Formats: sequence, structure tokens, C-alpha cells
Amino acid sequence: MYYIVTAATLITMALALVRGILGPSVYDRVLAVNMFGTKTVLLLSVIAFYYGRPDFLDLALAYALLNFIGVLAVLEFFRRRAEHRKTESQEQG
Repeated sequence: MYYIVTAATLITMALALVRGILGPSVYDRVLAVNMFGTKTVLLLSVIAFYYGRPDFLDLALAYALLNFIGVLAVLEFFRRRAEHRKTESQEQG
């Protein structure tokens, strides 16, 4: 049973990587990275349960928090960049 869950999680992680590489937009890529991070947390949790290592759950929780904060930071960067480009185009035209 653990092998099936692990294999399914790894397949969805691979699909998220493909979506992250192919795009087509920046927001699709950010969403794919977020999904990859979520699947990583799930994989760490399955491994922790399989090996009986509850300390891996702490790592999974820390990774989930870093993933969430990282995605918010990237989205804020793209929002500010879009605003900056908009003001530059208004000043020129």
C-alpha cells in the first residue's frame, strides 16, 4: 500500500514539474511549484508513517511553511513587477 501511495505521489510530482517547465504563464508555473511543494510534504509524511519516524513530520511541517511563504513572496514579486511596468509605460506614452 505504501508503494502505491509513494508511486502516485511521485507521478503527480513529475506532472507538476512538467507543468512548471512548460508554463504557459508565470502563474501556471507558480501553481506548479506550489503543488510540487505540497506533494513533497505528503511524501515526507508517508515516509514518516512508513518508517515510524515522527520527527519527519516536523520536517514536513517546516517545509510546508517555507513553501507557503515562498509562493507568497514570488507572487508579490510578480505583482510589483507588473505595477512597475505599467507605470513605466504610462510615463512613456
